[in-house]
Amino acid sequence: MLTRGLCVLNYQIFLLEMKTTIAKKEDQQRQWYVVDAKDLVLGRLAVKIANVLRGRHKPIYTPHVDCGDHVVVINAEKVKVTGKKENNKEYMFYSGYVGGEKYVKLSDFRARKPEFLIMNAVKGMLPGNKLAYSMLTKLHVYAGDKHPHEAQQPKPFNF
Repeated sequence: MLTRGLCVLNYQIFLLEMKTTIAKKEDQQRQWYVVDAKDLVLGRLAVKIANVLRGRHKPIYTPHVDCGDHVVVINAEKVKVTGKKENNKEYMFYSGYVGGEKYVKLSDFRARKPEFLIMNAVKGMLPGNKLAYSMLTKLHVYAGDKHPHEAQQPKPFNF
């Protein structure tokens, strides 16, 4: 997009030409990255993943366009948390009815559904709009060290 403007400097008029490129959804080429969550801190890992899902690691990043990449996370059950969060942190769920609150500890989630820990942490770091849903669909989390995305040839993402 070409924009023309006038600049007055020391009583002289200069013609300015500026080019601004804005990313378009159709022009995006999505990469696939694989992240091993073993012995990585949950919050710090979630920040890095959220930035890749948004596309902030690319020079063409535009906040209102989904220009992020796919991320495959393996070994979700081996992610670390600091302090006493393993036993003290609780996730709250509400059914919508009176008395319908339910609290589940992080240690229980790690035993039953470890993918939730990373999904929930990354979801909280994405913007709170409709765009976040399309970004979150590019996150694939698995408890073990195997994943079904070998055909996409994911590259290891280094922190």
